Amino acid sequence: MLSGLSLPMLAALMTAGVLLDMLLGETRRWHPLVGFGRIANVLERLLNRGRGRLLRGALAWSLAVLPISYAAYWLCGLAGAALHVFLLYLCLGLRSLRDHNQPIADALAIDDLDNARLLTARIVSRDTANADAASLAKASTESLLENGNDAVFGTLFWFAVAGGPGAVLFRLANTLDAMWGYRNERYDWFGCCAARIDDVLNYLPARLTALSYVLLGKTMADKQRAWHCWRSQAPNWGSPNAGPVMASGAGALGLALGGDAIYDGKLERRPPLGAGRPAEARDIDRAWRLVAETAILWLIWMALLAGLFYLKGKYLA
Repeated sequence: MLSGLSLPMLAALMTAGVLLDMLLGETRRWHPLVGFGRIANVLERLLNRGRGRLLRGALAWSLAVLPISYAAYWLCGLAGAALHVFLLYLCLGLRSLRDHNQPIADALAIDDLDNARLLTARIVSRDTANADAASLAKASTESLLENGNDAVFGTLFWFAVAGGPGAVLFRLANTLDAMWGYRNERYDWFGCCAARIDDVLNYLPARLTALSYVLLGKTMADKQRAWHCWRSQAPNWGSPNAGPVMASGAGALGLALGGDAIYDGKLERRPPLGAGRPAEARDIDRAWRLVAETAILWLIWMALLAGLFYLKGKYLA
């Protein structure tokens, strides 16, 4: 493994990191990704100007991501297994997905639309000022399904490949895509490098996530619908990785997501995702449970691979 850790050790450390995330949640103050965002903003203000913005964006990405990732690699070489677990904990967002979305479901359940709009605006970029309950439930559910990949499964995948430093590199790259990966006048060229690198790093994790959503459909009909939605709807979605994840998840849940949404005061025509009924407040919890069950499934897969690795070494020694 690129981390220098054995597969059984990685499986144990991954389980420890997930448990730590679920126990503690994200740090209340001084979260490293918040600090990283400030560094990224400074770099963007300094470099996103003048000519050669494509190269300037690549330089900014390198200055933001590579030194921190190398520092994580160097420190893990000194501190060992405990630091790998701590870095994974800092990079994971499984519990925070619940903590940010459950209050939206709670507000919708008591018809507190004003609070639900405010809470939803904190996690999505679409306009929520005049959104109705169905639109807010849809936005939260979509965010959970997509960010299950970004905040959890992509992180776990790269941890399995390269330990704590792999998780750090992925989360930093994903954060820059969220900050710079927009197709508008300001970021179209400067953010191109960040967007393309995130597409590459997320390619395999996104498809493993989509497959996991298929496998975790509650009935055979759910599984078949999730597979069909993934294969038929994902190619129409703008993001090559968000499409498979959200289409598969919506299909597994039996929900009709996607469709029109308002961004910056303008109506955006988005393709449909999934099939079934519109999302409701209770579906926010269903979506989080699907993400949580997928995390458990991935830990089981890692444990099985670790067991096979152990048996292979035992009988071939």
